[in-house]
Amino acid sequence: MAMTAERKQALTTAGLMAPAAIWMLVFLVLPFIAIIVFAFGERAPEGGYQAAFTFAQFANLPSRATAFFNTMILAPTGAFVCLIVGYPVAYFLAVKADRRYRLLLVSLIVAPFWTSLLVRTYAWMYILGSRGIPNLLGMIGIEDLRLINTPFAVIVGIVYGYLPLMIMPIYVSLEKLDRRLLEASSDLGAKPIATFFQVTLPLSLPGVMTGVALVTILLLGEYLIPQLLGGGKVFFIGNALVDLFLQSRNWPFGSAIALTLVAVVVIVLTVSMRLAFRIAGTKQVDLI
Repeated sequence: MAMTAERKQALTTAGLMAPAAIWMLVFLVLPFIAIIVFAFGERAPEGGYQAAFTFAQFANLPSRATAFFNTMILAPTGAFVCLIVGYPVAYFLAVKADRRYRLLLVSLIVAPFWTSLLVRTYAWMYILGSRGIPNLLGMIGIEDLRLINTPFAVIVGIVYGYLPLMIMPIYVSLEKLDRRLLEASSDLGAKPIATFFQVTLPLSLPGVMTGVALVTILLLGEYLIPQLLGGGKVFFIGNALVDLFLQSRNWPFGSAIALTLVAVVVIVLTVSMRLAFRIAGTKQVDLI
């Protein structure tokens, strides 16, 4: 019996989706199932996982309250600072910059990604360390200023490392903005500041919320920046996970923390997207 067109199309679609589905199954679904199983187990005497069914690991979460507190405070703070710094840059690129140089300027924004984050973070360790900015300020009489191994240093590293991820979604949102709306607002007598808050900002909110959600979610699992710029004094959940899995080898407790982090990420993403829908009045917010 000849195969119908609909069946051929379904088989073609399934064949095209199969590689991605297998990839997701092997590298996302199965590891996540393993984390769930580990989270309800116990630590073996020699370390690792021992089969059991207990909620003791979740009851022990308050022992890592400092890591959760630092992450829940510094991650949104870093995302907010990225927004404050990144929005004017995105606005300039999309609205004010000459089209002839726009591609070059956008390339300069993403250029830091061509270098390893590890190398860039080490550079900030030198800049914020005793031989960097504090040394220069000491020459003019400002002494005993400590920047490295502080929350400030971590925020600086976060902004430097994640700023392009905030700029690009906002830039895309602003670049698609209909310029006739701005001209109409001006023709109706609105001042530039009123046009920005009544037209430009509301229409760019999907990009803003996408950038905030993207940066915040990535920061919730950040390890490198707190480790190097925080010096073990300002640590995130990611640092706690590395310690539990690689040092103390308490896989069940680490899995419980990881599972809790995934739940937080899902909540943050859901709330952010719903907020974007409500404020912007749109039915779709694209994740860049």
